[in-house]
Amino acid sequence: MRMNLTELEIRILGCLMEKELTTPEYYPLTLNALAAACNQKSNRDPVMSLSEAELQRGLEALGARGLARLTTTGGRVDKYVHSVGDKLGLPVPAHAVLAELMLRGAQTAGELRSRSERMAEVGDLAAVEDILLKLQQHGPPLVLRLPRQAGRKEVRYAQLFAGMPELPEEEPEQPSAAPVPRLRPGNERLEHLEQEVGTLRQEIAELSREVEELLAAFS
Repeated sequence: MRMNLTELEIRILGCLMEKELTTPEYYPLTLNALAAACNQKSNRDPVMSLSEAELQRGLEALGARGLARLTTTGGRVDKYVHSVGDKLGLPVPAHAVLAELMLRGAQTAGELRSRSERMAEVGDLAAVEDILLKLQQHGPPLVLRLPRQAGRKEVRYAQLFAGMPELPEEEPEQPSAAPVPRLRPGNERLEHLEQEVGTLRQEIAELSREVEELLAAFS
């Protein structure tokens, strides 16, 4: 599957996936219902204001990729469904986590656990982390673990339907709560600094390998 969807296409697809799980009695969605879902102010980041004409163009683009289609329900009003289940073959909890990332952007595992529960039972934090790991290992990868940012204690995860995002620089992990030994002047101080530099170089090398592996998956 081509992983270069636009922000509009991702919003449409995420809404179709969400409403299938949260309000199955109103799914498939009419164009009017889809507009309300895409433009709602809750559970959305960023908040959008999309016209039906824009949504129609997005649906046509998704249809060309085999990700959404018009249903043949026999009613008077056209209705639309997504085809992500057919394309990816993911279980329902993974669909919920993926839809949440598409609708609200990068989030921590804890945020995804609490926010995805409105769509499906995703389990405890360990279960969500396992879902995220499987989405990272999907071919091609569907989720990326972002480097830890300054001021944040937890790492965040982002969906890859728009392709590889710009990666922020990772903040070096702080030492544990154990007391920091007082450095003595002279050779001991120099040796300690050399050890810290070596540790940072190893972390940077590991991150570079992860990024290279993900880029290779898209090539």
